[in-house]
Amino acid sequence: MTIQDSGFMMEEGVSCLPCTPEEQKKIVIDLRNESERNLKEGNLYFVISSGWFRKWERYVGIDADANLIGNQSSDSRHMNVASSLVAEMPGAIDNSDIVQNGSDCNCKENAIQLRRNLMEGKDYVLVPQRVWEKLHEWYKGGPALPRKMILQGVYHRTFDVEVYPLRLKLIDSRDESQSVIWLSRKASLSELFQRVCALRGIEQNKARIWDYFNKRKHTQLSASNRSLEESNLQMDQDILLEEVDGHHSSRFGLDSTGNELALISMEPSRSSFTIAGGPTLSNGHSSGFKSNQYPGSSLSSGLKDTDDGFDAYNTVRKGEKRGLAGLQNLGNTCFMNSALQCLVHTPPLVEYFLKDYSDEINTENPLGMHGELALAFGELLRKLWSSGQTAIAPRVFKGKLARFAPQFSGYNQHDSQELLAFLLDGLHEDLNRVKEKPYIELKDADGRPDEVVAAESWKNHKARNDSVIVDVCQGQYKSTLVCPVCNKISITFDPFMYLSLPLPSTITRTMTVTVFYGDGSGLPMPYTVSVLKNGFCKDLLLALRTACCLKTDENLLLAEVYENKIYRYLEMPLEPLASIKDDEHIVAFRIQKKGMEKTKLVIFHRWQEKSTTDYLKSGKELFGTPLITYLGQDQPSGADIETAVSKVLSPFKRMHSSAKAHIGKGSDFLSDGLDELCSSSDAQSIENAEFEGALSTHLSLRLLLTDDRVMNFKAFKKDTLFEPGKILSVVMDWTDKEQGLYDASYLKDIPEVHKAGFAAKKTRQEAISLSSCLDAFLVEEPLGPDDMWYCPRCKEHRQAVKKLDLWMLPEIIVFHLKRFTYGRYLKNKIDTFVNFPIHNLDLSKYVKNKDGQSYVYELYAISNHYGGLGGGHYTAYAKLIDENRWYHFDDGHVSPVNESDIKTSAAYLLFYKRVNESKMEIGESSYSHSTS
Repeated sequence: MTIQDSGFMMEEGVSCLPCTPEEQKKIVIDLRNESERNLKEGNLYFVISSGWFRKWERYVGIDADANLIGNQSSDSRHMNVASSLVAEMPGAIDNSDIVQNGSDCNCKENAIQLRRNLMEGKDYVLVPQRVWEKLHEWYKGGPALPRKMILQGVYHRTFDVEVYPLRLKLIDSRDESQSVIWLSRKASLSELFQRVCALRGIEQNKARIWDYFNKRKHTQLSASNRSLEESNLQMDQDILLEEVDGHHSSRFGLDSTGNELALISMEPSRSSFTIAGGPTLSNGHSSGFKSNQYPGSSLSSGLKDTDDGFDAYNTVRKGEKRGLAGLQNLGNTCFMNSALQCLVHTPPLVEYFLKDYSDEINTENPLGMHGELALAFGELLRKLWSSGQTAIAPRVFKGKLARFAPQFSGYNQHDSQELLAFLLDGLHEDLNRVKEKPYIELKDADGRPDEVVAAESWKNHKARNDSVIVDVCQGQYKSTLVCPVCNKISITFDPFMYLSLPLPSTITRTMTVTVFYGDGSGLPMPYTVSVLKNGFCKDLLLALRTACCLKTDENLLLAEVYENKIYRYLEMPLEPLASIKDDEHIVAFRIQKKGMEKTKLVIFHRWQEKSTTDYLKSGKELFGTPLITYLGQDQPSGADIETAVSKVLSPFKRMHSSAKAHIGKGSDFLSDGLDELCSSSDAQSIENAEFEGALSTHLSLRLLLTDDRVMNFKAFKKDTLFEPGKILSVVMDWTDKEQGLYDASYLKDIPEVHKAGFAAKKTRQEAISLSSCLDAFLVEEPLGPDDMWYCPRCKEHRQAVKKLDLWMLPEIIVFHLKRFTYGRYLKNKIDTFVNFPIHNLDLSKYVKNKDGQSYVYELYAISNHYGGLGGGHYTAYAKLIDENRWYHFDDGHVSPVNESDIKTSAAYLLFYKRVNESKMEIGESSYSHSTS
């Protein structure tokens, strides 16, 4: 990798760049905001290595918790953060860590290939063109990695930067040579023809290009405005070039005897849509799928996309097992394959989609996809149940998914549960039997019996939502909210499609937090508390409140101290504790609630070495823990700042420093020791002009205004007024006099969160039961501060207590084990083993509607996730009900698996089917069955 020299000089740590760090920060933020206001298709963005960009962010003073790129984990600083005591310039832009080996900055744009499977935020950032131009002007380097913005989706249009353009492998049948072509997936087939013909030196009217997916001819492509994405061309697939001038012929696509194979178009039929039981050959002859496999079916489909590897030659042979076809990975689509295998092995859905469902397709539902998603899913399901063990490439289905759910487009890894939620909802809307949804005014329970309110709610729901998905996959739960002030009770009954269950950890960890007094009323004290390992910051705060006997009028402000600065505030209650590492230093400040809406003051400490007399030259370094307090004045002044600093330092006074060293109130403690500081300041000669300005205003403490990086300083006067509500930062310089007056050891060497011993025992493997997850889901708990409930009696938002109860369970119930926790600073995965029953899962005790029904379930499918966040791998286990045997579906590979081996810590989605119940007729109300 060759990186251009940056072209700027460094002299004694001073930048020779034309702009200061603050100016750079402002310019980039302004340009970014301008770009966001002018989003349009075709805008250029540039890919930059996150490693370099974070260095630049630190240099210009963008906080880790408010950076331009986001997604920075709390431990990344341990690898990347240089000493923040010096404003270190990042050097030339260096993208060498995100491009493939061998790529060079002198290569043409399309020749520079990004490494595969990079994650935005973690590995790279995207900046608008004008931001890149400025950064490159200042720092040079590279290579430049431009990418275009594209517009995605049909009904929900979204802008997206195409980081990974479509890579196609061109095979020239004339000499069997191979070339690589990069094009946007939004590029037209005409653009593809132009690129191919220019590259291979062939006239366009003599060129014939085939979709050559899996080295088989599928569709002859024609120069048109149809996009490559609409043509279902996939990343890294082959396309075949033939010359049709009568002189060149090709044996590509010929059988062993030299005869041309029958080719099947994957173009949608232009005739009025029907649904067929199987594919039709291009010459119009049926494959026999309809009559031989599913008698009575009259399904036909315009989606004759045998690009999936399914055609007349792949139909199931006599005696061959059905339902064992794998799904080919089209580039990080294992999440989709896993969810699809679970759905296509759901018995009621298999039965439904193998029949004629044409009458139920709703093409007019504005919330649906005009029936296209249901058609694509039904066609894929029939292929998977009709191709023996031949792997299917779900290209058409992925194309439909990208059109209607652009969040799943491209080739990034996604969440199988998010895909499942979209599919179930999308299939429901496409198959909704209600053509015109009536308006229904909701009624409150008003003390009526639960049975009456529940039946009314379900009836109203069915009046607007009636599909096979509702019939078999939707249940109903009871939600109870209680106002903590007036005790108003609100009861509602709501439908659900799946249940997201928390994983209640039983393993604890000890955490040590040093608690400081924000009002200077006491010395700091470390507290060691025990919290759940997979808990949240709210759990740590609750434990600390008890340990330090926090008063009702006090709050705790939690923060991490790193390199003698406040690195981050842990203010989100649901921030996972996993984001706090054992070797970090966590502090908490006891703050009066009534003062927290005022101006926050952060006090840094700096040591002035004896040998240094020049105030702004080297020889000063930060030490100790920053202190935080709040200024009570409506418009604080410099004198208020000095008073507040003295107050929070008062507990650290040495007893021998003054006869009046006792902690007092008001101005008493201020005058006790400050006379000494004044005399010491007067005795010391200060050459720096800024600090002389500070002394002239009679500041008794050596205080300067600074920023959160403690890199810029400004003197202030006692009568200087500050805007209220802002965060003010000051640095206090300590000399021998201050060291003699205050005991700074309380500020130094605060303990780590957890100091592991040399003989620490290995943490045991935790195991919890599915029933404990259900108990945690149904437990009564207060709403979060960001999820307040509007009490109709109080006429105010209240932090109500919420309780969920299961009222009616569907035939198919899906449990989503919430293994992924998302905080402000960290995304974490919980690998806890959940012990779930395979047979006889009895949920009767959880169902509040005592209707005499049996709620016993049997497991039939699992979506598994292995590895960490942003990557990893999804697979599925599914049971073939007819032969009572389990199989492992790993993309295109399918293999039998013992039932005893399907319970692992990778289980993510659990699919259960109700047993001991007579089968419900498709279309009949689930509610009527549960109440009959």
